[in-house]
Amino acid sequence: MLSSVVARKLVSGVCQAAMRPAFTGLVSSRGYRGDTADDTRGDLIEIPLPPWDARPGEAIDIKKRRLLYESRKRGMLENCILLSLFAKRYLNTMTASQLYQYDRLINEPSNDWDIYYWATEAQPTPEVYQGEIMDMLQEFTKNRDQEQRLDAPNLEYLEKESQ
Repeated sequence: MLSSVVARKLVSGVCQAAMRPAFTGLVSSRGYRGDTADDTRGDLIEIPLPPWDARPGEAIDIKKRRLLYESRKRGMLENCILLSLFAKRYLNTMTASQLYQYDRLINEPSNDWDIYYWATEAQPTPEVYQGEIMDMLQEFTKNRDQEQRLDAPNLEYLEKESQ
């Protein structure tokens, strides 16, 4: 006589095998993007974003505060950590031209992964984003001093700077 556990496994296996052909046509068996040479990417949806606005009349101190916030609140944790630490180190010493470059870099691309790949040099940086700020970010990303970078910086340092 079969135990109840063995009987349940046998029955569930038979039921799943019987149901499999019915579901095969409904479920897509798609691999990761780029796995097949003939992938048309027709199933991907591109969400249009508003165009980047340079904000030419914005005061420098307001721009720095906005860029600090935007460096901390990204779409992915890796960039939150990387860009917020970069902003903590360099934002207060950037010139107006550098602030413009940094603003454009973190706000114009629609995909945070692109910024991450450019900063880590996993992919080539487009010409439009090449410049002093990208060079600084790529050097910062190399972490030559082997700092522990596990989280975005605490905002207490802002209070110390304002005093």
